[in-house]
Amino acid sequence: MLTAFSGAKLRQTLVEGLNFCLVLTTAFMFWKGLSVAANSHSPIVVVLSGSMEPAFQRGDILFLWNRAPRVKVGDVVVYEVRGREIPIVHRIVRNHVSAQKQLLLTKGDNNAMDDVELYAYRQFYLNRDKEVIGAVKGYIPWVGYVTIMLSDHPWMKYLMLLGIGFTAMT
Repeated sequence: MLTAFSGAKLRQTLVEGLNFCLVLTTAFMFWKGLSVAANSHSPIVVVLSGSMEPAFQRGDILFLWNRAPRVKVGDVVVYEVRGREIPIVHRIVRNHVSAQKQLLLTKGDNNAMDDVELYAYRQFYLNRDKEVIGAVKGYIPWVGYVTIMLSDHPWMKYLMLLGIGFTAMT
């Protein structure tokens, strides 16, 4: 009888492990599908600073779309600068369009000056095709604050993992 109990326990543990793997792979497939649909390697971002207040607050989750061939003045875009890991969310204030490319100048709504100081060395405009991840098409306020808290306080990651582990064991 003891061996039957341990076999049932092992089976239950394996089922829980497979369910966990199913959740992870489903989330990964959802992310990749959303990336393909939005034509962006990062279709969802979290606002990390107050530079776009009052339009977006710190902790808002933004949904990006990168299928439009051009963006216009007034659109809010997310871009990456060479040499920096964190994407920046700012509004387009100037637009230069030619047959080959679109050059953009951006500025945070809550900033006094444009973003030229944030761009790479000797760069005065963003290339739409190379540096822009996508234009903001929607947002959910405050939900991304969990991500900010986990980044600002690393001990919270371990506390969360401990809670997940404890819940999985019961």
